[in-house]
Amino acid sequence: MTCASCVGRVERALGAVPGVREARVNLATETAEIRFGGETGLGDLARVLTEAGYPARTEELVFDVQGMTCASCVGRLERALSAAEGVTGAAVNLAGETATVRYLSGTQDAASLARVIAAAGYGARARLDADAAPMDRKADEARLIRRRLVVAAALTLPVFVIEMGGHLVPALHHWWMTHVSADLWRIAQCLLTTLVLAGPGRLFFARGIPSLLHGAPDMNALVALGAGAAWLYSTIVTFAPGLVPQGARDVYFEAAAVIVTLILLGRWLEARAKGRTGAAIRKLAGMRASTARVECDGAVVERPIGEVAVGDMLHLRPGERIAVDGRVRSGESHVDEAMISGEPIPVAKAAGDPVIAGTVNGEGSLTYVAEKVGADTMLAQIIRMVEEAQGAKLPIQSLVDRVTMYFVPVVMGLAALTVAVWLIFGPDPVLAHALVAGVAVLIIACPCAMGLATPTSIMVGTGRAAELGVLFRKGDALQALQSVSVVAFDKTGTLTEGRPDVTGLTLLEGDETTLLAMVAAAEATSEHPIARAIERAAAERGLALPPVGKSRAIAGHGMKAEVGGRMLHIGNLRLMTREKIDPAPFGAPLDALAEKGHTPVLVALDGRPAMVIGISDPVRPAARRAVEALHARGVRVAMVSGDTRKAAEAIARDLGIDHVEAEVLPKGKAKIVEALKAQGSVAFVGDGINDAPALASADVGVAVGTGTDVAIEAADVVLMGGDPAAVVTALDLSRRTMANIRQNLFWAFAYNAALIPVAAGVLYPAFGVRLSPMLGAAAMAMSSVFVVSNALRLRGMRAAH
Repeated sequence: MTCASCVGRVERALGAVPGVREARVNLATETAEIRFGGETGLGDLARVLTEAGYPARTEELVFDVQGMTCASCVGRLERALSAAEGVTGAAVNLAGETATVRYLSGTQDAASLARVIAAAGYGARARLDADAAPMDRKADEARLIRRRLVVAAALTLPVFVIEMGGHLVPALHHWWMTHVSADLWRIAQCLLTTLVLAGPGRLFFARGIPSLLHGAPDMNALVALGAGAAWLYSTIVTFAPGLVPQGARDVYFEAAAVIVTLILLGRWLEARAKGRTGAAIRKLAGMRASTARVECDGAVVERPIGEVAVGDMLHLRPGERIAVDGRVRSGESHVDEAMISGEPIPVAKAAGDPVIAGTVNGEGSLTYVAEKVGADTMLAQIIRMVEEAQGAKLPIQSLVDRVTMYFVPVVMGLAALTVAVWLIFGPDPVLAHALVAGVAVLIIACPCAMGLATPTSIMVGTGRAAELGVLFRKGDALQALQSVSVVAFDKTGTLTEGRPDVTGLTLLEGDETTLLAMVAAAEATSEHPIARAIERAAAERGLALPPVGKSRAIAGHGMKAEVGGRMLHIGNLRLMTREKIDPAPFGAPLDALAEKGHTPVLVALDGRPAMVIGISDPVRPAARRAVEALHARGVRVAMVSGDTRKAAEAIARDLGIDHVEAEVLPKGKAKIVEALKAQGSVAFVGDGINDAPALASADVGVAVGTGTDVAIEAADVVLMGGDPAAVVTALDLSRRTMANIRQNLFWAFAYNAALIPVAAGVLYPAFGVRLSPMLGAAAMAMSSVFVVSNALRLRGMRAAH
């Protein structure tokens, strides 16, 4: 694919396949995202792409296979591999004991194909070069185009220097014409230009002419028509001059050759620049370990990462990169998890602690059990999220799609009209003027810049976001976040550390130690962070916990439990009111805690008020800075909390928050978000399971990556660390990326709107100015390079502070 017209054609071809519900094609990433059902398979889609002239990329893997004994084994294994999703061919060699598998890129990997072979009853080991760097397609493409460019430039240079130099330096022209006959020089130009078009420029004709014949012309068709017309006209003048009027017997070989050379130059610069847009993915992929040290039958052996399975015991030496997600079995060390959390301080690891693939071990040695491998690791999921975000098609792209659907045919019509007008009204030599103007219109009106304007900015912006710890899970969020006017934070775990501690006990009745032990025993059955705080308080005092009978959690209220034969109610004021327990004795302790902004936990024993436990969840150091930064960007800040109003308002005053919703039940958060939408577009930031409905109902849901999987799945944007200031970074990235897209679109459309009329010759009657096809080719090539280079400026973005 080379331009926006290609994108439109691929989307229409895929959309016409029965069962395809949606097809979205991205020019910058050269990918297609297809949603389909029914009897349609990947093979059908790949066949349609090939028929449309844009075959899907394939990859090949070779496996050493153990256990094959006869020809029936070969047939069975080939059938099993051919039936795997995305496999386009499988060849098994019994003598060499190998299986060669060709598959659509992205549908399979070495580990999944090895499992297919194992399921068929054979052992397999992929022939992987662990030390080889992953192939960089864009770098390979740039090298190929550079070779073509060098050949084209070498062949074009003599034609260009003699022809254009002769116009600029009359003495050179006179000397050349004295020593070389005009006819011989024209034949030499024809030969050199033909080599340019048939060699390096052949790809324009090989792709452009079929697209023209299929009635769906693209950018290659414009170049082929423009350069081909100049070459054909010049060839007729050279070898059959009698077919052309006397005054129009000029040749334009240099125009045809220079057009191809300049467009190849633009393609080369564009390929180099586009290669840099994928830097984020390459950086993430570079964090993968290539091998792992696996314990096998009492020995530790080094294996390729693709052969590590869940349950394997892995050994990790100091300084090594962790291979897969797992849990420490033995040893102690510190692990650098900055790639996940953004925190520069290494995290202590001991038996029972989780470890994440791609993070780097410190000074200790560890053994750990593999829990997630291959595509299931957190690093693989992050890479997948970034790739999906980079391939997203934003709503703003629909305008480009509508324009480019008709753009090339309209340009060809304008070129034909230009030729006709010059033939009717132009001065002598009419035919020469008409040819130059028509070719200039064809060459200058390339939709490349239009097709690249949006996806390159998305690719660079979301890639840079990932490097700064912000993952856009859904492409639409990149556009939606820029217009957010209200950011609502869930308090616990988002604005606060999410690790509350007991700050004080107020005894109303009974024995403090006994009561605390009973409450800690009851809370041991709860998953709430406050429960952990109470347990820690009891453990610090060395209290033995009594046995617990029946217990029941009451969502949004607290819990009740039988402990040591007595009934405990533990929760908030709503729980006491619901259970008809006198709230009056709780009044003074509640007021005192509210003034400090601490969370109260009320305890009733056998229906009587017994204790108030003060809980404080420290505010994150960056919370105030995040609120101030949002205010500076014109965004209002709200806080949603299940705390008492006084406690919530105390924190809000401290942080400078504009709007507070307190005493909110989990199911009420989504309603709060809906109500806030009356003030404008709303982003909700949360981390817990109970935040999922609010994250889903907000215009943009932002999940803190240290939170639960449920919250992350419901969100549009994921902040990998726990820093609330990352919300500001996400907002800045959205605004900068969308501004970059608008700049690119303006340039792409304004360039064509301004230069097509100039190429057609509207300035000639008044100023005698015509646009040379060569200058048109240079301008067209540079427009694409400009768009990609402008997008690359987003790589310089910094995190908000």
